[in-house]
Amino acid sequence: MNKMKRTLLFFISLFLISHLCAAQSDDSVGNDTVPKIEKYGLRVGVDLAKPIRSLVEDGYSGFELVADFRLSKKFYAAAELGNESKDWIEPNIDSRFSGSYAKLGFDYNAYENWLGMSNAINLGLRYGFSTFTNELNSYGIYTTNPVFPTERINEPQEFTGLTAHWAELIVSIKTELFSNLYLSINLQLKHKFAEDRPDNFNNLYIPGFNRTYDYSEFGVGYGYTISYLIPIFQKTEMNEVEAEN
Repeated sequence: MNKMKRTLLFFISLFLISHLCAAQSDDSVGNDTVPKIEKYGLRVGVDLAKPIRSLVEDGYSGFELVADFRLSKKFYAAAELGNESKDWIEPNIDSRFSGSYAKLGFDYNAYENWLGMSNAINLGLRYGFSTFTNELNSYGIYTTNPVFPTERINEPQEFTGLTAHWAELIVSIKTELFSNLYLSINLQLKHKFAEDRPDNFNNLYIPGFNRTYDYSEFGVGYGYTISYLIPIFQKTEMNEVEAEN
């Protein structure tokens, strides 16, 4: 299953990078001052990774909406809203985590487009917030005594109204497949700075943040999205380009 995810991620990355490289190699521009039309508007879409993961991974379901709005030539206001549930089953614990999350921030496009292109290599920052439920179905009491087996407690407990907060750094590649239709891939590095924890039990998974670790406040994530730009207005910029010999 993990091999399938890595393979899918690799081919999508390869497609996006090759698309950008092919576009950058186009040297058929002229040595004139020509108008360049820049589109401004609301781009909305979905993260394809979560529905795919829901199909191939038992005990997981998730969905995420994404959106951004262009503020200037390089900066975009961005947001993601989603919902996740995850079963966490190990030899000594059986639990389930479910809830909703929101991420708000901005993207900076570090890619310099050629005339007629609308691609992006984005660096982004987000503030993430999650509200979720932690359901502890059963657990084993840890013991080092080799004579007596681990005692299993089958008394379900539910901890509701839990919250978590984190900061997130995002690097993404976005390419325009057709007019106003975009495909992108992103990698996320997260740092958790606050969370509610039940007594004597950790949150092993936080919706929107993903897996947690006892030894680190950092987490990672990924996504590949398809989105559509709803143009609201346009700006015309004059660009000097070098002629083809």
